[in-house]
Amino acid sequence: MTKVENITRVLDQVSGVGSRMASGIVDVAGALDEIGKAAKEQQDEMTALETRVREILEINDSVQEAIQTVAGNANSNLAALNESIESARISNEGSREIANWVKALDTRIGEVVDTLRSVERQNAEITSIARQVNILAINAKIEAVRAGRFGKGFAVVADAINELSASTTSAADAVTGSVEKMGESFAALRKEATGVQEKASHVIEEVEKTDQKMSAVSEKMQGTVNTTHAMSGEAERISQSIGSFGPAFHSISQAAAETAEGVEESRDRINALVDDSEEIVRLSILGGGASQDQRFINYVRDLAQTISKKFEDAVDRGTIRLDDLFDRNYTPVPNSNPEQVMTRFTRFTDSVLPQYLEAAAYFDQRVVFCAAVDDNGYLPTHNAKFSLPQGPDPVWNTAHCRNRRIFNDRVGLKAGRSREPFLLQVYRRDMGGGEFKMMKDLSAPIIVKGKHWGGLRFAYTI
Repeated sequence: MTKVENITRVLDQVSGVGSRMASGIVDVAGALDEIGKAAKEQQDEMTALETRVREILEINDSVQEAIQTVAGNANSNLAALNESIESARISNEGSREIANWVKALDTRIGEVVDTLRSVERQNAEITSIARQVNILAINAKIEAVRAGRFGKGFAVVADAINELSASTTSAADAVTGSVEKMGESFAALRKEATGVQEKASHVIEEVEKTDQKMSAVSEKMQGTVNTTHAMSGEAERISQSIGSFGPAFHSISQAAAETAEGVEESRDRINALVDDSEEIVRLSILGGGASQDQRFINYVRDLAQTISKKFEDAVDRGTIRLDDLFDRNYTPVPNSNPEQVMTRFTRFTDSVLPQYLEAAAYFDQRVVFCAAVDDNGYLPTHNAKFSLPQGPDPVWNTAHCRNRRIFNDRVGLKAGRSREPFLLQVYRRDMGGGEFKMMKDLSAPIIVKGKHWGGLRFAYTI
């Protein structure tokens, strides 16, 4: 074996080792990405929890203040209520006594009426006796006249008796009139007293009900006071319990932040190793080493030159202006998810590129896609199977609607910005729904009128 053959064989081995090394490193980098993502999510969750804990503590402090205010007001209200109840009870007792007196008044009026009726009967007897005495006096006078001079003294007595009888009758008549008027007055008073008695009974019932209700209100108010004191104690215990979570959340958040930072540093180092491994493969191939990727490399370089020439011809014919071809103003497509964007050259690439991209998709059975991206990773036109209209499911859209999107990840940007004859990268492609595929991304620059437009990406499975 000649020295050249030996170098070529070594370069072949270096290329193979570099490819395997790049694949393994990319796999580790993907795992680190997942760890970093999880750590970042954990950090965000812990930060949100810390914020929530502070909010809960603030709310709980406000609740405690409100409870203490309510408790103070409840105590004051209870004291005022008890004073009102005591005053009401005194007033109710007076009302009860008045009502009972009113009820007893009927009995007293009845007794007076009975007495008046007795007086009326006795007065009638007096009147009757006076009439009899008057008759006797008349008879005495008659007999005194008959007796002559012997009856003069008896006549004087008869006159006196007659005057007494008249006075007695007159007095009895006056008493009878007064008794009758008093009887009528007391009858009316008794009638009124009967109505008042009914009201007095109702007052007594209402007073008793009021006493019961006020006692119930006092008991409930006392229960409110007791409850507010208990709530205040519970709120204090809640504050102490929640407050103890804060340091724990902060500690976990710090640990997650340190993990995320460490993962970020490790990922940067691994990406540097990936770059080195890819450079080893590229240099070994350029040095003359045979590679399983050589046929893909030759195809992509030729296709990139063809597309570059196609773009230049279009500019020369005036089909598109050079400024429009290098437009970097990305206008979002409304309601797209994931977001799609348009530029002034998107319609142009949609009309020019499909014939080349679809042919490239059938170059080998391992080919996943072929697409051109500008130097910002914007992919205007994709293979037909990845250019379906978007639907309502963003996960489905991620996998099937990949045109008109910006892929500014490490691989996408390197492919769009590399000016080397070719660039071979190994990466995990996000297919949507948590699915990833390990593949190689081969790219070659697209140059238009001496200006670097972007690159042609050609992906295939390992």
